[in-house]
Formats: sequence, C-alpha cells, structure tokens
Amino acid sequence: MAELLKGAGAAKALTETLRAEAEALRARGVTPTLAILRVGERDGDLAYERAARKRCEQCGVEARVTALPDGVTREALLQAIGALNGDPSVHGVLPLRPLPFDAEVCAALAPEKDVDGVTPASMAALYAGSDAGFAPCTAEACVTLLRHCGIALAGRRAAVIGRSLVIGKPAAMLLLRENATVTVAHSKTADLPALCREADILIVAAGKEGLVGADCVRPGQVVVDVGIHTAPDGTLRGDVRFDEAEPVVAAITPVPGGVGSVTTAVLCAHVLRAASGG
Repeated sequence: MAELLKGAGAAKALTETLRAEAEALRARGVTPTLAILRVGERDGDLAYERAARKRCEQCGVEARVTALPDGVTREALLQAIGALNGDPSVHGVLPLRPLPFDAEVCAALAPEKDVDGVTPASMAALYAGSDAGFAPCTAEACVTLLRHCGIALAGRRAAVIGRSLVIGKPAAMLLLRENATVTVAHSKTADLPALCREADILIVAAGKEGLVGADCVRPGQVVVDVGIHTAPDGTLRGDVRFDEAEPVVAAITPVPGGVGSVTTAVLCAHVLRAASGG
C-alpha cells in the first residue's frame, strides 16, 4: 500500500510557525490582514472562503470579506480593487476567481498585495526565478507538502499534468527551482500514460476527473492529485483514480485531505510576508 501524503501534518507545522510570526508582528503594532474579494455566491468560492478564514484565525491573521453581487459592473469591481490597494491596513488580497473582467481585475491589483500570484508582475517574477512577489498558493502547496513529507526533488524527474497559470505552469517553475527535471503535459499530450510512467514525481492538475489511472503509474512513484470534483453521490474525487493508483505507487495524496489544507496555510504565509514588508 502507498504512503498517504496527508496535508494536515504539513499545514499544522506551518500554522504553528506562522502563529508565532503573527504574534511578533502584532507586538510591533502590525495586524496582518487578508482581504477576500468575492463576486456572487458560488459554492466553491464559499467553501474556500470558509477554509481560508478558519486558517487565518488559526494563524493569527485577520480576514475581511468584500462581497459583491453577481452582475457587478466593471467600474464597481475595479473600484473595489482600488479601495483595497489603497487601504494600508490590508496586506494581502485574495480574489476568488474566475471574476467578471478577470484579466483586467487581476492586472489592477497591487503586486505587493497579490498573495495568490494572479498579477502579471507576480507571474513575471515567478518565471524569472525572482524572489519578488508570490507564487499561486496551490502550486506552492504541492512543493511544500512534498518537502514536509521528505520527498527529495533535486535531480528527480517530475511531470506536471496541467498547463494553467493557476497550478500547472507555476508548479513546474517551482519544481525547477528545486532542481527537478520537469515535463509539462496535458490532456491532449500524445501517449500521456507513457509520459506519466516515466516520472518519479507526478503532479496532476488537469481539472479532469479520473484522467490518471492504473495505466499512468508505476511502482516507486510519488503522486500529488490537485483535482477536486464532486461526484453525483456527493463524495469528492480527484484527477487521479485513487483506487487504481494507490496499490501501485509509493506515495499519493488523498482527495480530500491532501493539498487543500496546505494551500490555505501557504496563503497565510504570504500574508505574513507581505505584512512584514516582503
């Protein structure tokens, strides 16, 4: 049976460190504060908002929500971003995406408050290998979880299945920083199973339920499943067919219980870094 790479341990360890950092900032008169920007009431947005607020409370970060209605105008949305940019008490802004006028809104966010790596400046810093700005939280959470579990990355062959700017591409950049040798693939890659089997570390973030099955894995692999989908019976499933992969590979993240809790802890880490001046 595979080792289960559960996120709870990594999230707990990071939360304890962050709580101490938050206390030190408060002692200096700085209250680390995250503003969550939400449009409408999509179930996924509300669930992530609840998880983020709970983690913020555990870490000593103040969380505020700016909620705008469905159908909000471009002008009102940009005005809300402008207000958060100009509020010195807000250190980080988390837009719950996709937003209306998404690209324009992300570009309008002040890079120093972009704690989820959505602005062009943040992405440029990531791809340039600069320490300026912040990587997208879920992508960073994948690497954080692997490190916490003692998974060696340097010199390993890694495959990232998914090419989005939210997870796939930034995860590849972060793995390169760790000196892994990285291949980026996707659902249209020719002979995807063969490519997957070549990897020592497989990160699956394609957004397609059950894309990766037994034909894509081999003994000795480490598999990180970032996908999350709600089945008709209400259970949560990933991009990996867990029942097929788990008996074969060396280690795998469960869904739920894997990357998600680490993502909110990374978010709080970014807010604290922003509050401390970078």
